[in-house]
Amino acid sequence: MFDVDGTLLLSDRALGGYELLPGACELLSALRERNIPYALLTNGSAYPPHEQAAKLRLTGLPVDDAQMITPSSVAADHLVRKGIRRVLVLGARGVGYALQHAGIQTLYTGESDTRTVDAVYVGWHPDCGMKDIEAACDAIWAGARLYTASDVPFFASKKGRTIGYSFAIIGAIRRLTKAPVTVMGKPSLHALRFAAKRLGIPTANVAVVGDDPIVEGLMARRGGATLFAVTTGVTSREEWLRQPPARRPDRVLKRLDDLLPVATRAR
Repeated sequence: MFDVDGTLLLSDRALGGYELLPGACELLSALRERNIPYALLTNGSAYPPHEQAAKLRLTGLPVDDAQMITPSSVAADHLVRKGIRRVLVLGARGVGYALQHAGIQTLYTGESDTRTVDAVYVGWHPDCGMKDIEAACDAIWAGARLYTASDVPFFASKKGRTIGYSFAIIGAIRRLTKAPVTVMGKPSLHALRFAAKRLGIPTANVAVVGDDPIVEGLMARRGGATLFAVTTGVTSREEWLRQPPARRPDRVLKRLDDLLPVATRAR
């Protein structure tokens, strides 16, 4: 299971342009040829999975729609199982697509009575304003639960470390409401279990490949998965090796395609 930003590619801040990282295309192509299952799990929620997969295919990455997992994929599955049917979405329209596709009524700031929702779901929202924050708080004070795609402060991009919008938005909402938040993306076990189910294997059999110890590192260690670290994102080799046991990788890769012999042996 691969992280995307900082592991397979680097995007620009607007998420419009992609730069493939060394070995990414070669590794995924080789895995496909050997019938070794893989999935991509991003914390990005701007696009529905099928749109994100299509964008990545244009770069040359062999990614089917079903292999692309976003936090909204996880959220849709989780919210349906929890019986949540009406959600206020703080995010771009793509953030709520998977929820709507799963039969959940999705509302946005200014639509209908957003105070009567069952939950608030926060995702990619670069245009978030105070009316969004106020609508979310009003819904939570009326009894709605709080969920977020990501609660990670930074991700890797072409310009280096870039802030995660949902982290800042959740910070504002929680400072006002003191509401607990459930994270749908990495490093939550919700995300790891969803990905493992998609791959058809137990979480302990998943190999997590990523660039961030507080994201992929924590998730892998919490779920008993194997962790392969890359140094093309936010973390250097030296920083990976200094991680405590709760985030320490099983191996730090020099190049992504160094993983191929390991994957082949495991298969």
